[in-house]
Amino acid sequence: MEDTLIYNYSGLSSLVKKNALEELFLSKYSEVQKNTDAPCFFWGNVSQPFTLARCLITLSNIVKSSFNLSPFQMALLKDPIVTVGNEKLRFEGFSHCAGVYARVDVLPEGLDGEFLENGTTNIDFNQSMITALGSIRPNEKIMLSVGEKEVGLYTEEEKIIERKVPLPIKWIKGLGTVQVYLSESEKLYTFNKIQAQQLFRGMPKGVVKSDYYLTVRGNKPTFSPVKSTDAICVGGLHRLRLLEPLLPYIDCINVFAPPHMQSVTWQLYMGNIRFSFSLSRETWRGFSGEGAVLDGLIDEVSDEWIDALDKYAYANQSFNKTMLAVEENISLKKTENITTRLAAMGLLGYDLDDREFFYRRLPFKLSRIMKLNPRMKNAEKLIDEGKVEIVHTSKERTEARVEGTGVHHTIIIEEGKERCTCEWFSKYQGERGPCKHVLAVKKLISNNNK
Repeated sequence: MEDTLIYNYSGLSSLVKKNALEELFLSKYSEVQKNTDAPCFFWGNVSQPFTLARCLITLSNIVKSSFNLSPFQMALLKDPIVTVGNEKLRFEGFSHCAGVYARVDVLPEGLDGEFLENGTTNIDFNQSMITALGSIRPNEKIMLSVGEKEVGLYTEEEKIIERKVPLPIKWIKGLGTVQVYLSESEKLYTFNKIQAQQLFRGMPKGVVKSDYYLTVRGNKPTFSPVKSTDAICVGGLHRLRLLEPLLPYIDCINVFAPPHMQSVTWQLYMGNIRFSFSLSRETWRGFSGEGAVLDGLIDEVSDEWIDALDKYAYANQSFNKTMLAVEENISLKKTENITTRLAAMGLLGYDLDDREFFYRRLPFKLSRIMKLNPRMKNAEKLIDEGKVEIVHTSKERTEARVEGTGVHHTIIIEEGKERCTCEWFSKYQGERGPCKHVLAVKKLISNNNK
């Protein structure tokens, strides 16, 4: 069974009818206590409550789904993460297997209320909440509150109880990997509502075990098992069916992918609401195990820089590297390293439309995050035990030997490409991040250059 964090809610999430108004209350939790007296992140009206309700139900279905875990593991419910600030709400979560990532963005034009506190937390999506969301009708007004707002939004105090919920460690790891892939992605296709519905109607039935490729012939998008030029590879195509309930409400869909095609993201647009849906390369590969963030963890970042970021990049605001450099009187190269490190730790999310990072104030202690990457820990152990030998290093090329179990591995780093003679590299060819031997060499060089 996977590792989990156990945390408590002081109240249940609920939807309460008060006169003619529905009031949606989402309970919050954070183990990181900020100096604030605000009992609530946001409260106010939502301009598209029916659409938002459908998006949140779909997000909940994604969070409760799995494509490679046992029924026992699937029985463990998880709760989405919500980030509030900069006049936006972002709800996000992973499937149980961490191979599907989804995010609901409610944009400023879709909200009419008050942001009392910036922050990120986990929210309690109990079954009664899902049922209540399903009962919201078109054009019905609701008031949304995230946090324990004490005035008017939740009046039935007898329902406030303490509830323990498990949070998968792999979610925290996945947050770092997803934003790396998103920041490398480019928009490749845009489909209108009719094109999107035709595309989904043409999907093969059942569980799809082989790769399919998204192509456009003329003006018609289609999925094909045959690879062609400029096609987007989609592994585990059947996972896209989780989006089908939202298709009647979309304006259009944009499709994004990075050059290496290790993920593909579908972004649905519904007025002032966006729904992002990212798939890992295959159903058995979760984002948490891809290793895309490991290079960003080589250089250390002190707590003072994390504190500096907390001052200049509030929740959901774009992360301004130039502002941080000017205010802290440091070089742009240093801020670039800090950006890479913090993004790898999951503290920065990525907005595909704005083409920039946003700050995610995680509700978990940062010391937790740094202990979640065994390859990096094993690399540091190799250095501590003196098993890494730099044979030659220059600006263009580095050659090293690392002692293994009964064998010495040779590592070559040349022109941005890495090679190692170990079994891990032979199997994955760098597609799932660097092996521990490459990490050890790069970290030793970094330490020597300080």
